[in-house]
Amino acid sequence: MDLGLQDRVAIVAASSRGLGKACALELAREGATVVICARHGDRLAATAAEIRESTGAEVLALETDLTDAGQIRHLVEETLNRYGRVDVLVTNNGGPPAGYFDDLSDDDWETAHQRTLLSAVRLIRAVLPAMRRQKWGRIINITSVSVKQPIDNLLLSNVYRPGVVALAKTLSAQVATEGITINNVAPGYTRTDRVMELFAARAAQEGRSVEEIMAEMTAGFPAQRMAEPDELAALVAFLASERAGYITGTTIQVDGGYVRGLL
Repeated sequence: MDLGLQDRVAIVAASSRGLGKACALELAREGATVVICARHGDRLAATAAEIRESTGAEVLALETDLTDAGQIRHLVEETLNRYGRVDVLVTNNGGPPAGYFDDLSDDDWETAHQRTLLSAVRLIRAVLPAMRRQKWGRIINITSVSVKQPIDNLLLSNVYRPGVVALAKTLSAQVATEGITINNVAPGYTRTDRVMELFAARAAQEGRSVEEIMAEMTAGFPAQRMAEPDELAALVAFLASERAGYITGTTIQVDGGYVRGLL
C-alpha cells in the first residue's frame, strides 16, 4: 500500500528513543523527511544517524525541551525555515510518574500538566497555521490505554491524557474541512528501553529474572505479550497517510486486547 508520505515533512516529538523513535523511523521508511527532537543532544544525534543510515531519509535533529513554550516554537520555526511546510505532527512525551493520590504534590500535578497536556497544546498550536495554509495536515497524539481504562497507580496519566483526547476530539471537528485530521493512538504495555529498564530494576530488587517479571505481567493480557514499538508506529504511519483522510477525532488503542470495554 502506498501511503503517500514520500517527501512529506513530519515532526515527531520526544523521538530519541522508545515510541517516538519508532514512529520517526517508520515515517522515514515511508519516504518522509523527519524532524526529531528530545532534551538530550547526544542521544538525539545518535538516533538521527541511525535513521539516516537505515532509511536514507533526510533527518533534522533539534534539541528541545517540550515543557518550554519558546523551544517548541523554535522547533516548528526551524522546520518551516528549512522545509517550508509541516505535513505531519506526532505529539509525544514521557509519561508522568506513577503514584496514588496521597503520593502526589502540587509540583507533581503542575509538572504533569506541562509535560502531558500543555506540550501537546503548544505543539499543535505551533503547526496548525502552516497546515491550514497547505489545506493538508495530519496530527497524531501518542497517549496511553489509561484514556480508556484507568490504571490504578497512574493517577496523573489518568487525569491529563484524557485532556489530550478531548482536545483532539474538539479541534478535529473545527479543522475537518481544511484537510487536517487529528487522532490519538493509545499504546498499552510496549517493549521500550524504558519499560525494560523498569523490569530489570524490579527483577534485581526482588531477586527474580526479567523473564519472570514479564511473564507475570502479561499473563492477564489476551495477546500474552507486550507490543513491539514498530507495531504502534505502523498505525501512526497509516494515520499520517493520504489513505487515512476520512479518519479523524478517533482514539485507537494498540494493546493486544488489554482494554476490555466495548468502545
